[in-house]
Formats: sequence, C-alpha cells, structure tokens
Amino acid sequence: MKIGLMGGWNTDSGASFHTEQVGRSWVKSGHKVTVFSFYKDSFHGTNIIGKDEDYVKRCFTTWSAEPTRLDPRPFLTGDYDIFVAEDHGMFPNDLLGNIFHMIKRKAKTVAVVHDGKLAENPSYWQFDWDAVVSFDKRYMDFMKTGHDPMKLYEIPYPCNPLRKGNKKLKRKKLKIPMDRKIVYMFGPAAKMALDIVPGIDRAGKNFPVTLLLTLKDKPGIDKFNALKKQMKNIKIEIRHEAPDMDRLYDYLHASDVLFFGKGSAGHAVVSSTVFQCLGSGCVILARDSNYVELFGKGILRYKNQADVTKNLTEIFSESKLYEKTLVEADSYVNKNSDKVVADRMLDLFRELLRH
Repeated sequence: MKIGLMGGWNTDSGASFHTEQVGRSWVKSGHKVTVFSFYKDSFHGTNIIGKDEDYVKRCFTTWSAEPTRLDPRPFLTGDYDIFVAEDHGMFPNDLLGNIFHMIKRKAKTVAVVHDGKLAENPSYWQFDWDAVVSFDKRYMDFMKTGHDPMKLYEIPYPCNPLRKGNKKLKRKKLKIPMDRKIVYMFGPAAKMALDIVPGIDRAGKNFPVTLLLTLKDKPGIDKFNALKKQMKNIKIEIRHEAPDMDRLYDYLHASDVLFFGKGSAGHAVVSSTVFQCLGSGCVILARDSNYVELFGKGILRYKNQADVTKNLTEIFSESKLYEKTLVEADSYVNKNSDKVVADRMLDLFRELLRH
C-alpha cells in the first residue's frame, strides 16, 4: 500500500507520537510511506527530538505561523493512494484546502482527530474526508454532531510495544546512584506535579529518594530549583535535556516510578505520555483525571499528597499491588500496541480502496 501521512514527526507532541507509531509500523510491514511534516522552524511541540528518515518531507508550518506556508509540490507529486491527516487542526488549513481537491483526485482521505471537542475555526471543517478516525467512545460521542456518522471509525490510541530494561545497567549508563529510589518526571508537563512534591518528601522519611527531572523549559527549571531548599528528606536533580525515545527509555528503566501530574480537562483527552511509557516496566503514578481514565488498573492514581506518599511506599516496597499494576500495564500494552493499531488502520484503508 502507498500511504501519504501528514502530521507531526520527530517532535515531543502527542500527535507526533501517534503519527510516528503508526507510520513506522507501516514501514516495517513493507508499505510505502511518505511523511509530510512541519518545517523545523514552525512545528507542533516544544522540541525536535529525532533525525528524519529519508521518506520525510518538511513542507508546511503550523496554523499560527506568521505567515503560514505550505509547499504544494510534495503533495502533488507524491506517490500515494491513501492520504492520512493527523491532528489537522494544527495545519494551515486554508492553504491545504487549496490543493485538497487534487489530493482527493489521487487518494482516499482519512482524518485522525486529536481534538477533544468540536473545533471552533470554520476552516477546520472545509474538508470532505472519506473517513474520520477517533480514539474511543468519548471522542465518538461528540464527533457524531460534527461529522457524518457513517464515516466515523473508532480505533484506539497506540502504545509503545513492551520494552523492558536492566535497572542496574541503565543507572550505570546514566550515572544514577544504585542505592536510591528514583522518582522520574520529564518535559514541560512536570510543572503540573509541583504541588505533590511534599508528598514525595514525606515518603523520603523511610526511603532514600531522588526526584530526577529532565527539563529544558526555564520556568519549570526555576520552579523545581526553588523547591530544593524546602524539601527535608529528598534530593532533587535536574538534567537540562529533552530525551528522544531511546534516551527516555533509558531513564524509565533506571527509575522506580514515573509521575504524570496533569489534572482533568473539560473535554475528551488522552495522555500520550502514558501511552509512550506504559510498557517500559516503570510503574506510572498519575493524578486521577480524565487523561488516564482508559488505563484501568495498569497505573496507580493519586488525588492528594497523602495518596502520593502511600502509593510511593507500595512502589518502593514492591508490594503485591505494585506487581499487579505492572502485569495489568503489560496486558493493556499488548492489546493496544503500535502494530495492533496500525493494522486496524490498514484494514480501514483496504475497505476504503474497495469502494
């Protein structure tokens, strides 16, 4: 199959993660994939974190760039019979709209919707997609009011496949002490867990704990630096980096727990962070919110600092709850792996091409 895939690529955004997971799975399965992605001077996300493959064409800006730009030539000369747009709300849609009729002339068109509510921008709605993909029932429920229900397809968000590692070897590689419990946070979202650091500090009364962060945004770095002097029982270490996926998994394998601190949004959302990291073997402790309502018993949750301290004790002690959580996480990952999701999308493409 020949697939044109438009969206984020090699950046730290959730939409880019989805695009990369399905796109690379199709490449591994022998399909011809051409990726159309954002220019490196105007992309969705906060960092470029990977090197582009030879099938990646960077040819447009985000919708908010001044001015917006889109080079039509890669789209018009590309060889594809399926065209997939990932999170097209981030695209310069009026520019894409100028050539969309020519894309439809050569390919079946599929939108993968990442928006958690109906878009307010009228230019978003100008495209007559052959199919529209959403992640779960929450998305399907609101999308029925804005899209033709006969064109809607529910295909789950993909997980990274199971990828376990040796804690001792990774700690040696990263120069992390062997004798401490490591609580890990990364990226700009780490700021959303600032409020529960005192709960981590209380757990540090009974265990030697280091809160390890990989951050590049200065506001987050400043806020965690300010906490260092306030904490009595734990160490806080900040490393100024935005790790790519391989480096991120080194940190996950070296850590005892990953924190995810985002609170509930007022619309449908998924946590790309949890989908990225669930199969690493590092248990996830997440704020109880609608970002993580899909994961059942595959993660641990907290509502307050007392929950944080209690759950960290379970994790550091490697209790039965801890062990069960890891088993449930592996089960979820296997049911929703990148290949499983990518294959379901291929089934949709075959259905479209038959008509």
